[in-house]
Amino acid sequence: MNKDRITLLSVGIDIGSSTSHLVFSKLILAKNLQSYSHRYEIVERRIIYKSKIIDTPLIDPKTIDMKKLKEFIKEQYNKAGIKKEEVQSGVVIVTGETAKKENAAEIVNSISEDAGKFVAATAGPNFESVIAAFGAGAVSRSEVEGKTILSCDIGGGTSNIAITSNGKIIGTACISVGGRLLAFDSENIITRIDEPARKVINSLGLNFQIGDQITEKQKGQIAETFAECLIDFINQRKNHLMQELVMTDNRPNVKIDKIVFSGGVAEWIYDDPNRDNYCDIGKLLAKSIKDKFEKFNAPVIEPENKIRATVIGAGSYTLQVSGSTCFLDDDSLEFPLRNIPVIEVDVERNKLTEEYLEKQVKHALNKFDINEGDEIFALYFEDPVRSAYQKLKTFAKGIERALPNSIANNTPIILIFKGDIGNSIGNVIRRETSIKDNLASIDEIEVKDGDWIDIGAPLVNGQVIPVTVKSLIFSGIES
Repeated sequence: MNKDRITLLSVGIDIGSSTSHLVFSKLILAKNLQSYSHRYEIVERRIIYKSKIIDTPLIDPKTIDMKKLKEFIKEQYNKAGIKKEEVQSGVVIVTGETAKKENAAEIVNSISEDAGKFVAATAGPNFESVIAAFGAGAVSRSEVEGKTILSCDIGGGTSNIAITSNGKIIGTACISVGGRLLAFDSENIITRIDEPARKVINSLGLNFQIGDQITEKQKGQIAETFAECLIDFINQRKNHLMQELVMTDNRPNVKIDKIVFSGGVAEWIYDDPNRDNYCDIGKLLAKSIKDKFEKFNAPVIEPENKIRATVIGAGSYTLQVSGSTCFLDDDSLEFPLRNIPVIEVDVERNKLTEEYLEKQVKHALNKFDINEGDEIFALYFEDPVRSAYQKLKTFAKGIERALPNSIANNTPIILIFKGDIGNSIGNVIRRETSIKDNLASIDEIEVKDGDWIDIGAPLVNGQVIPVTVKSLIFSGIES
């Protein structure tokens, strides 16, 4: 086997308000022989299987049909010729209004176990905005063109927005505008009214209940009102109804060069004749948006991927790999380690003492109301210490002082570093402190406050540690 080049199999599973589907990707990692640590880097992402797209199965308006969903996923694994043991990374993401279903948490946990133990389960409007921007190609496009691109992924329940500038996502936002918020049958009898649709209906002076009949004109009015709210949100114009639909902070106040739409509704925006017409307002919403292109503050362009943007992003763009000089207690740690909150610790190297480091760790934990010793967390440092032995010893002793309850409880201690010092710090901690097992010191990973991570079992004789990063909180910038 070529140890300078390895392949990981990843899966993205998207359980949305209207539809559900999955994508398998191969991630090619190559050793960077020009870097000091010869770390592995992802050099290629290749989609190897796209499932069919199904209506998200529901038992009733509040409950996902877990049995049917799991049968569908199992069927797609079989069609792809992939066993769950072969999957090494990925994300199950419940999006939009489906995330509000009563059994949503049970669904993602159950599916993540069935689909492969390395699959991470997550949800959240900001995280969905990030991965949809990657999957739609907006991130890479902004880097190639040197432009600031707003990507808007319109699904069944939400519109997830990300601002990308020169290949970097600088902010996200989400609003309850989607094609499945109001649904009806073939006779125009209303079968579904979600709360955001109720707000729009009330604003129009209408009064509908499930079981009532709705006219084409009324459907058009509702879709057009949703479209106006989305346009105002993107253009940062004040609108009282729009503010009632907003789920996150408003987007960053930056000039936008181009706008792309993805998600199921985007298939109609860009005139896909093969796109099925569901009994909802999705197609009307798409028409209203398209008819109002001139109202946007930037030109609208077509993305690489539309309805599959979220699932491609989930399976292909959430993984980071560590440097090749980490320190890991393979014998005492059980992988995967899942849903670990990241706590960034601000350390100035020139102030480093044991007491100072202890104080900074406690301050960082307090920000997230975490009681040290009660749960697993990951401490993230950018550049806290130079690799002189005495300095490393001071850092090690400071960690020991800061985490007495975690040490006493034999809780895994996870340290993440942006720089290439994981192995050095791990060895000094083992040698100079009472921390003798359950230690992971991982380097060359970039995360931030508010991220959550999953850590997979080490690969390539322990040289590579796969880390799935889940940005559930994504703060914007102001111009």
